Amino acid sequence: MLSDLVGGARHHDRVRVARVVVDVPLAHLDRPFDYAVPDDLGDGGSAAVVAGCRVRVRFAGRLVDGVVLDVGTTTEHTGKLAPLAKLVSSEPVLTPEVAELARVVADRYAGSLTDVLRLALPPRRGAPEKRPVADPPPLPDLPDPAGFARYPTGPEFLEALALGRPVRAVWTALPGEDWPARLVELCRATLSGGRGALVVVPDGKDLDRLAAAATRELPKDAVAVLRADSAPDTRYGRFLSVSRGTAQVVLGTRAAMFAPVRDLGLVVVWDDGDDLHAEPRAPYPHTRDVLVQRAHLAGCSAVVAATARTAEAALLVESGWAHELAAERAVLRSAAPRVQALGADSELARDAAARSARLPSLAFRVAREALATGAPVLVQVPRAGYAPGLVCDRCRAPARCTHCAGPLGVAAAPAPGGQRVAACRWCARPAATFDCPHCHGTKLRASVVGSARTAEELGRAFPGAAVRVSGRGSVLADVEPGPAIVVATPGAEPVVEGGYGAALLLDSWALLGRADLRAGEETLRRWLNAAALVRPAAAGGQVVVTADAAHPVVQALVRWDPAWLAARELGDRRELGFPPATRMAALSGDPTALAEFLELLRPPPGAEVLGPVPEPARPGHEAGERFLVRAARADGLALARALADVQGVRSARKAPEHVRVQLDPDSL
Repeated sequence: MLSDLVGGARHHDRVRVARVVVDVPLAHLDRPFDYAVPDDLGDGGSAAVVAGCRVRVRFAGRLVDGVVLDVGTTTEHTGKLAPLAKLVSSEPVLTPEVAELARVVADRYAGSLTDVLRLALPPRRGAPEKRPVADPPPLPDLPDPAGFARYPTGPEFLEALALGRPVRAVWTALPGEDWPARLVELCRATLSGGRGALVVVPDGKDLDRLAAAATRELPKDAVAVLRADSAPDTRYGRFLSVSRGTAQVVLGTRAAMFAPVRDLGLVVVWDDGDDLHAEPRAPYPHTRDVLVQRAHLAGCSAVVAATARTAEAALLVESGWAHELAAERAVLRSAAPRVQALGADSELARDAAARSARLPSLAFRVAREALATGAPVLVQVPRAGYAPGLVCDRCRAPARCTHCAGPLGVAAAPAPGGQRVAACRWCARPAATFDCPHCHGTKLRASVVGSARTAEELGRAFPGAAVRVSGRGSVLADVEPGPAIVVATPGAEPVVEGGYGAALLLDSWALLGRADLRAGEETLRRWLNAAALVRPAAAGGQVVVTADAAHPVVQALVRWDPAWLAARELGDRRELGFPPATRMAALSGDPTALAEFLELLRPPPGAEVLGPVPEPARPGHEAGERFLVRAARADGLALARALADVQGVRSARKAPEHVRVQLDPDSL
């Protein structure tokens, strides 16, 4: 805010002063600039320039876009103020609450305010702004608390939302739960008390289910659905309905976390462990963390909800910031399917052509029993495609092209003659022969069998059942009840009325064996999301996971206890010094640029610099190196400020090589 109490501020009795965030992606210019508001600024004159509106300004000799933070009569600039060049729109699209949140997010992730505002504000469209402002619809009544009656304190939680009390919870949904209906009930309770609600889900499939539930339970004009794939006019029109106060409930995907909801009373993130909640653009914020910050700034209620639980959610419960909202064990057992796991068996890592070993007799028996009752069977495989990757048959080392070192794979379409030939996925050269550089083995096997190959195998094994595939390129929202086999990749499992009769979770070693910090947590999340679609055990529902029954992640699935695994993960990460117990920054780029960056960096006392390690090439970037900088959680803001300072210095020096700075990356 402009301060008329700051020493040295110059007062302008006649000229209004606008503080503008200029759309210039330079770290050393991460601050607002003052401009004079001329009287002859188009329709409405200077009075049309208000906080939150879009303008054009002259900056370093160029006309650039900007957003007005506020308007006053004082400035700390000692020279003559440049005037605003153009009023693009008098529509106040940036509210003070979102502006404050954007600044906090930028500071937390060592980014700039301009970068965050690019994520928060959709591109302007003229037609939606010309539409008249509609009045908000009447408030609904309290929802029926029966849906939350299975959770201790669930009905009381709804009542607290209606009364406007800031209650916060980590909600673990029961298997088979109609979670879209429950989330809409949370929104309806909040709306009944005259306050707004914001719900963010990972993808469009989840958003469609949530929007359908909202259509049944909430007033039509009270809901705005914000999604990235909407037409520009549609998306901007819905955004304006929110900023103008007509729509008080916002449902959306990742970008909706910055939606300007009036009188915000509740923020909800569903399935916070999904990597789609991690923003891939600078400064790389995560939906869960942004909404937690937003709940703190707005003093509103917050719910972190999922079928599984992340270590970050476990930390919220452990710290007392949120309380646990989960069903008792007796209720859980009555809702969950029967889960069975295999023992350790070397045949689970065999050649993909040996169908009987990949699908053991237990899985076949369970699938046959479910199909015999007329129920569909869900088969989850880790990857799409036919045979996404090949490894050496003897030592399991990834198979590489001898020409470009790219990964070898097998195409789904056979070559002339009916045989499928291994070929490079980078240069497309066929690999007629193979000689492993590690053990000199000459045979190949599939590292992970894709959904298309799995569907082909199951079609031969169960000739009387229809086979459906849901995955990349063709995601099914739902399937009709009846005897069928549905092969799906994680996150693409379609819903079926009445639930699946059985679920087969295949190639578990490919998930559990990943060299990633979140491998166990992510594996359980994928399994639980699939198993939650299966009927209860009392109705014959069964789940078979092809994994060692003694593995902790498998034990958590068998007992259906994600809270136990999340607490274990949090304890392990605290002992090893990994997020969320610490703050971790990943620095990626050219080795020379990284050396310069680290020379300038002044991290907080006790911070560690780990690395370097080679980093593979990303789209549009060459291969480079990566360093990790680790600091205590209490020093997180100090670490972010130190990183931002270095970015500012390098930006001012016009450093030619960019260093990618990502705090608390979703994957390590």
